[in-house]
Amino acid sequence: MATILRDLSYRYQWLYDSISRVTALAVGGESRFRQFALEGLDIRPETTVLDLCCGSGQTTELLVGRSLQVTGLDASPLSIRRAQQNVPDATFVEGWAEAMPFADKQFDVVHTSAALHEMKPVQLRQILQEVYRVLRPGGVFTFSDFHQPTNPLFMPGIALFFWLFETETAWQMIATDMTALLTDVGFQAIVQTLHAGGSLQTVQCRRPT
Repeated sequence: MATILRDLSYRYQWLYDSISRVTALAVGGESRFRQFALEGLDIRPETTVLDLCCGSGQTTELLVGRSLQVTGLDASPLSIRRAQQNVPDATFVEGWAEAMPFADKQFDVVHTSAALHEMKPVQLRQILQEVYRVLRPGGVFTFSDFHQPTNPLFMPGIALFFWLFETETAWQMIATDMTALLTDVGFQAIVQTLHAGGSLQTVQCRRPT
């Protein structure tokens, strides 16, 4: 069940952006947070990139600075309209992450940020399978999202945040072994990096060649 604050944050962009900025302070600010999943990636002008669950295009804007072939996908018509206004140099498509309207092996890189925790376990697996499908052999999937804190001092903060702004799917996410799940789907070369006392994870992996 969604909280009132969660509903309001999606209705009013200024509130969503404020929440994002405050939350990102734990890892050095929003700009730093948006860069986590992109670190070390070789993204060139010809690289085909999908920004999955792109929202209003905060990270899409960073991606178009590196690639001329960036596509954003989101299921929310409102988010797509905002993204088109914010990042006119990208292509935006309305659609579901678990049933993407793209051809097989279409993208070199698929990125998503703070979105997978909103999915139920069955949806999460479907989305990872779809990511695998639309990636070219050797392509990279990279994401940042919540993780079970390894430092207990961070647990009260993340618990409060989940209570105010998230649903049970966020708790399910941090109880999920993402490395094992990605391996089961077929990804290889999985690298997981933890931040902020383990409360945030960045994962990069590849579809085998």
